[in-house]
Amino acid sequence: MASYRNSRFFSIALVLIVIAIAIVGLVYLAQIIFFPGSKGNVPQIETSQANLTNTSADRSVSMTVRGRIVANEDFRSYQIMISPNQRVFTVYKSYLDQPIDNITLGNNTPAYEQFVYALNRAGLMNASELTGSSNDTRGICATGFLYEFQMYKSNKSIKKLWSTSCSRSSGSLKVNVSPSMNLFTVQIPGLQEKLSSVW
Repeated sequence: MASYRNSRFFSIALVLIVIAIAIVGLVYLAQIIFFPGSKGNVPQIETSQANLTNTSADRSVSMTVRGRIVANEDFRSYQIMISPNQRVFTVYKSYLDQPIDNITLGNNTPAYEQFVYALNRAGLMNASELTGSSNDTRGICATGFLYEFQMYKSNKSIKKLWSTSCSRSSGSLKVNVSPSMNLFTVQIPGLQEKLSSVW
């Protein structure tokens, strides 16, 4: 009789365990089907944040602003590149990126650290890159501005997010562009006055 009770108890326990595993599996499957990428984005964002706040000498970040799409002679863009060793502002003319103005300043690791941590707090890299044609910025926002933010390791881009001034082309950057733009701009003293003459 006792062995019958033990056998029945183990059978019921086994059935309950199988049901619990099945429920957990169904919940996990539902998450994958109905919320794709919700869990996968967390490690990706954490990796991006770690890359952004890395202050090794081979790291850098940049902001590139492309002007309105006009005649080749009138087209302008500019880039601000910041690394632990230097800060560089360059203005380009034409679609061939011919440099027409440049400011190069020194930098140091503590200053770079404060800068990239501020970018991180602004949520700069808290999004995933778009893929395929969704990430093609050619001709986008022709009457406005394109803003590209990139992280580099050993001068090789490891992530690029973008946004525009056109409401229909929000891009991959999921935060307001202004705080990050301001953080880049103030890295070059007196730059606001110079920018007024770029366009």
